[in-house]
Amino acid sequence: MPELPEVEGVVRDLRPIVEGKTIAQVALSETVFTSHDAGKQTIVKNNEPHQFERLIQQMTIIELKRRSKYIFFQLEKDGETFHLINHLGMTGAWFVVNDITEITEDKFRKHIHAVFTLTTGELLVFSDIRRFGELRFIKEIEEHPPLLKMAPEPFDEDACDFFITQSEKPKYRNKPIKEVIMDGQVISGCGNIYATESLFKMNIHPGRKTNRISRERKQQLFQVICDVLQESINSGGSTISDYRSINGGAGTMQHRLKMYGKKQCLTCDTTTKSIVIAGRTSTYCPKCQR
Repeated sequence: MPELPEVEGVVRDLRPIVEGKTIAQVALSETVFTSHDAGKQTIVKNNEPHQFERLIQQMTIIELKRRSKYIFFQLEKDGETFHLINHLGMTGAWFVVNDITEITEDKFRKHIHAVFTLTTGELLVFSDIRRFGELRFIKEIEEHPPLLKMAPEPFDEDACDFFITQSEKPKYRNKPIKEVIMDGQVISGCGNIYATESLFKMNIHPGRKTNRISRERKQQLFQVICDVLQESINSGGSTISDYRSINGGAGTMQHRLKMYGKKQCLTCDTTTKSIVIAGRTSTYCPKCQR
């Protein structure tokens, strides 16, 4: 699943292309319509598909920004402001093309679920192979409460203190530290890849209970998480499996990873081990991480 650095990369690439442009029309895939008819809400959430298409027509994209792992499109029409919230899910990807045939990878071209035709003639395309992504059109952020519960951005001044305070609450104290730092209400945007890397850099076992880590170590861990996230942003994110930045672009952070997906520890050559924490496979070095 794309984490903060990957989403940041998508936003940075999209921003100069789409900000200030107006959406002439929207076309959703047949998959979206049939899923809603079956009582499910594939891709498009909290709106009936025809209503979604109709509402977004003639809206101007005023601003694009990232919050945690979400992309926020700020839209405006007739002086009113709205929001289109996007989560990439496992395999979501954005493309800006003049024609669908310009999307070169079949797997993305075959799984297009929303095409926003801009008044400039360009197509803003959302593709999602596994269909876990979301497009949510709302007037106010308060309409989707989970958005209000997100932790501060990790680079914010108060984010470290927030992390430590949250980690000391009863609901988190006895949980594995990896589960805690992957919780978006504790740290924004840190998922399996960068949690694995950060804990390895700190020589902390991913299953160590949070209350067995001192405040000083938590502060150090938080700084390492920020450093790892920033390194990944600078590297364009990690292109693993189906993640792409816009128009099929790939990042290079996967070549810098020291523990995620490794069979041997790059520090001591010990064979790595894996455990499942919060439903995610956690790779670690049994010698280096305690």
